[in-house]
Amino acid sequence: MTDAAPLWDHAKSAKDYSLTGPSSKHAIETGLAAAEWYHSELSRKTMKALMTRRDGPAVRDTLVWAALHVVLAAGGIYFWGSWVALPFWFAYGVIYGSACDSRWHECGHGTAFRTRWMNDVVYHVASFQIMRNPVNWRWSHARHHTDTIIVGRDPEIVWMHPINLALKALAYVGIWDTCSSLLVLARNATGELSPDERDYIPASEWPKAVFWARVHMGVYAAVAAIAFGMLAAGMGWMSAIPPILVGGPRIYGCWHFVMTGLLQHGGLAEDVIDHRLNSRTLYLNPVSRWLYWNMNYHIEHHMFPMVPYHALPALHEAIKDDLPPPNTSLWDAYREMMAAVIRQRREPGYYVRKKLPPTARPYREDLHRSVTFRDASG
Repeated sequence: MTDAAPLWDHAKSAKDYSLTGPSSKHAIETGLAAAEWYHSELSRKTMKALMTRRDGPAVRDTLVWAALHVVLAAGGIYFWGSWVALPFWFAYGVIYGSACDSRWHECGHGTAFRTRWMNDVVYHVASFQIMRNPVNWRWSHARHHTDTIIVGRDPEIVWMHPINLALKALAYVGIWDTCSSLLVLARNATGELSPDERDYIPASEWPKAVFWARVHMGVYAAVAAIAFGMLAAGMGWMSAIPPILVGGPRIYGCWHFVMTGLLQHGGLAEDVIDHRLNSRTLYLNPVSRWLYWNMNYHIEHHMFPMVPYHALPALHEAIKDDLPPPNTSLWDAYREMMAAVIRQRREPGYYVRKKLPPTARPYREDLHRSVTFRDASG
């Protein structure tokens, strides 16, 4: 149910994705920055019902999430040294190192719970688990929603051209990303913010970014000290337990959030202001949906980011006649995305363009043509 169209023909060299370079200036000058985005039509009554925040669903899911941490870690430690421990650690890694991403995301929006402090507590815990500075990423994600996949404006573009498939494959085993995240936290802890960070974080928030980076690095230093102390005390392989419990799951348990996260915008259009062009909705199994907190409804989330995660299935039903048909499964979505990504390596302007059903309002073709012309003319 897709076709594709080129945005430009000659862009063979690396693009400028920085937030302080010529691409950012160009996006501002052409009206792509902080633009008015397309939204499907919903009645005021329906929108009000969908946006209603409740504590119940997130309290339930968070208690289950916390309990799974305890039970799985206890099983891994109890069976330490036996093959029986591996399933416990595997599951613990996913609960810690993947489910944290959706919790970080929804609580960052402030929509998971109705009660603000609950959002804040879970947001900080999840930010620590995924090794993200909670201040930097709160403002980074706000910009991502304001300027979704706008080159030079969005700090969270994952698929940058030219695409490095080796790095994308390494992301499933998070060694590279973990090292990068620790380096950012260490840099922030010294008081240094990058030019891009200074661009999207208000100056009044810079001291907070430094403070939380120091907190995170202090915890990791304490975990390392405990592990080395256990090793020095002759506890052998038992000394590996602290980093496997804290920090390590970011490496060995991140594969699920990487698997789902890459699909959000991969292979789709840059520099358009219709989320039906640059975001992907797909159907998932119930376990993945729970881990992912329904972010598989990603077009819907970007159109209406204030709708809580537990209401996204209902939002999907309400507006699906105005959206491209969802990908039917992970396999279907990956087949579509990877075919586009591989082609983009030789045709950087290629992108998957979803077909809308007859009931949908059309794309803003006037903007699409202007973007095509601008990119073709350099």
